[in-house]
Amino acid sequence: MGVVYNNGFCKLNAKAIIKEESMMRMRPKTKIVCTLGPACRSTEIIEELLRAGMNVARFNFSHGTHAYHHETLHNLRAAITNTNIPCAIMLDTKGPEIRTGMLKEGKPIQLKQGQEISISTDYTIKGDENIISMSYSNLARDLKPGSPILCSDGTISLTVLECNQELGMVRCRCENTTLLGERKNVNLPGVVVDLPTLTDKDREDILEWGIPNNIDILALSFVRKCSDLVAVRKLLGHHANSIMLMSKIENQEGMANLDDILANSDGLMVARGDLGMEIPIEKIFLAQKMMIHKCNIQGKPVVTATQMLESMINSPRPTRAEATDVANAVIDGTDCVMLSGETAAGAYPALAVETMARICIEAENSLDYAFVYRKAVKAAPLPMSPVESLACSAVQTANSAAAKLILVVAGGGAGAANLVAKFRPSVPILWAVAGENGGVEAKQALVLRGVVRIKCEVGRNDEEMVELGVKEGEARKLCKQGESVVVVKHAGINSSISILVV
Repeated sequence: MGVVYNNGFCKLNAKAIIKEESMMRMRPKTKIVCTLGPACRSTEIIEELLRAGMNVARFNFSHGTHAYHHETLHNLRAAITNTNIPCAIMLDTKGPEIRTGMLKEGKPIQLKQGQEISISTDYTIKGDENIISMSYSNLARDLKPGSPILCSDGTISLTVLECNQELGMVRCRCENTTLLGERKNVNLPGVVVDLPTLTDKDREDILEWGIPNNIDILALSFVRKCSDLVAVRKLLGHHANSIMLMSKIENQEGMANLDDILANSDGLMVARGDLGMEIPIEKIFLAQKMMIHKCNIQGKPVVTATQMLESMINSPRPTRAEATDVANAVIDGTDCVMLSGETAAGAYPALAVETMARICIEAENSLDYAFVYRKAVKAAPLPMSPVESLACSAVQTANSAAAKLILVVAGGGAGAANLVAKFRPSVPILWAVAGENGGVEAKQALVLRGVVRIKCEVGRNDEEMVELGVKEGEARKLCKQGESVVVVKHAGINSSISILVV
C-alpha cells in the first residue's frame, strides 16, 4: 500500500499516484457544467456529453438568437430522452457590457506600445490609429488620469492620460503592441460602472425564452449588489419559486457586496474571466477560495468557471496547470466545474468532459473526508436548525458505519438532501422525491456536489420510497448486497436516521 501522508485535506500515497485505475462507469460527485455551442449542439454530440458526465447544459445568451437556442434545446431534450440521463438547463445572461466601436473599412488597427490614442463616447465614430469609440457614455466622467482600461479579454492595456467630460473624450497611452479589432469587450478595473445589471436584452431573454422553456437555473451576469437580485425576482414573479438564481461575481463592487449577494442568491458562480480583469490577477485564487468557502458554509452551490481546460479547445490533452486547477477547485470545495469554449467551440467537446470527470474523480478520491467533515461542522453556525443537525448526524453515521450510500427521503422538499451535501460525505447522496418537486431547493440539488435525485410516483409512502431508492442505488452500482445504507427521513416535524443493510 505504501506510506500515506496526510496534509489535512488530502491523503497522499505515492503508489496510488502512479497506479492506473479504471474509472469506467464512474461519475464524479462534482457536477460538470457544459456550454452548448456550434461544436456540440447536435443530438448525437449532446448524447456523448451526457454519457461523458455533463450535468448542466449552459446556454450562453451573449451569442445566438432565440431560434438558435431553441433548436439546441430541442436537441438537448431529445438526447436526455435517448440516454435517460437527467440534465439541468442554465440560461446565462449577457448582462451589461462596454465594447469598442467599429473601425474604418472594418480592418483591425495596429496599436504600438507608447503611442497615444483618443477614445470617444460617440459610438457612431469609425475608428483608426488615432481615435476609437467605446459604448460607455460616462467614460470621461468615471475615469481619471492613471486609470487602466483593458480591452479584448485583457490583451490590450491602455492607461488614461486625460479626460474631457464636455467632449466625452479620453486620451490614453498604449501599454503594449497589438492589433485591435471591432467590437472588443472593455473592462474598467476599479470603476463602479453606471449600467443596469439587467439589460433590456436580458429581460427579453428571460421572459420570452427562459420562462417558456422551463429553465432550471438563471445565471445572472455582473451582479453588483443585493438590489440587482430583488429586481430579477420581481421580473420572474411566481417563477422565482422554481428557477434557481445564481449570481456571477465579476467585478470589485460584486466582491465588496459578496455577503449580501450570497444571502439573497440560490448559488454563486466564480466567473474568473471578467473578475480576472477587474481585480489584481494575483488575487484571483483568493477570491475563488473565499467564495467557495462562504458557499460551503451556507450549503449553497458554487460553480468555478473560466479557462479550466482552455487548451482543449484545440488539443486532446489539457496542460498540467489546467488539470491541477480543476483538482484544486474540487479540493477547495466547489460543487461544479464549468467548460466554456472547450465544449461550445472546441475540437474535442466530449473528450474535454471525460477529462474533466477523470480529474474530478481523482481529486475527490484523494480527500480526507473525516477532516473535511470536521471542518464543515466547525464552520457551521450554531445553533443548527433541526434539519441541519439531522443532516450533520447522517454524515457522521455514514462515516462511522462505513456506509456506501446516504438515501434521503424528504417529502417536504430538498432541504435535507442539500444540507447532507453541505457536510461533504465520502459517499453519494441519493434523494428520493415523489413527483416533480420543482422548487428552488430541488433545482439546487441538480448542482450540489454528490446529490443524485430520483423521482418516485406520487402517493408512495416512506417505506416504498426507501425500497425504490435502494433498488435504484443497486442499479447505479452505488451499493450492493451486504453493504450499509444510511436512510434519512424528513417530513415536517418528523425526522429519523436509520441504517439499512442491503
